[in-house]
Amino acid sequence: MASAVHVQPGSGARFDWGLTGAAELGRVCAVLVVVDVLSFTTAVEVAVARGVRVHPFPWGEQAADYAVRVGAVAAVGRRQTTTAHPWSLSPAALASAPVVADLVLPSPNGSAISAAASATGRPVVAACLRNARAVGRWLHHRGYGTTDAPVGVIAAGERWPDGTLRPSVEDLLGAASVLDAVSGVPGGLSVEAAMALAALASTPDVPAAVRGCVSGRELIESGFAGDVEAAVQRDVSTVVPVLRQGVFSAG
Repeated sequence: MASAVHVQPGSGARFDWGLTGAAELGRVCAVLVVVDVLSFTTAVEVAVARGVRVHPFPWGEQAADYAVRVGAVAAVGRRQTTTAHPWSLSPAALASAPVVADLVLPSPNGSAISAAASATGRPVVAACLRNARAVGRWLHHRGYGTTDAPVGVIAAGERWPDGTLRPSVEDLLGAASVLDAVSGVPGGLSVEAAMALAALASTPDVPAAVRGCVSGRELIESGFAGDVEAAVQRDVSTVVPVLRQGVFSAG
């Protein structure tokens, strides 16, 4: 009984957090939208907009081996980039790096969730503040948002040092931006989705909130303010990255 309740039945747009939330909503939703503003889904949008096919991969040393197997370039950590290998999880770096056909982009949150969600066989969309409105249009035009074909919006969140989920301001606001774009779906919003939307409605300056939250400050203080600035641009993109057969490309 509890499991049935946890999938937020009777609503056209639903909201949850992290890998476990994605697994739960993935059982019943017709499409999953993953939001990891700082920085996976922002990086995916930037890369796909430049024609790059992005392979999500859980964080780990195996990413380089996987890239070799699929004929792709493997992104490295932000501080591991070189002039010869500038590809990383940094949206700012990806905006200026040479375009490659295929990029393996590992991360412990959005990428891991996307890779796991793709196993359901359902469409998985990468959304961020840059393309939230475009994602909403894409979902609407394909008839998602009814009680029979609900949308599941997943805020990736961050991780505490012990590996547990840390809900994050930037992903709450990013997910809510998608929910705002689909708020008129025939099936309506679940209570969880409506509460996320209420958080967005009470935030007068979303970019300022993202810059000032823990995740934003962490990146800025680490010397990656450019990544935050790329991520806080709202609705500047019409690109909708859709994960098919393990690869994000333009929907």
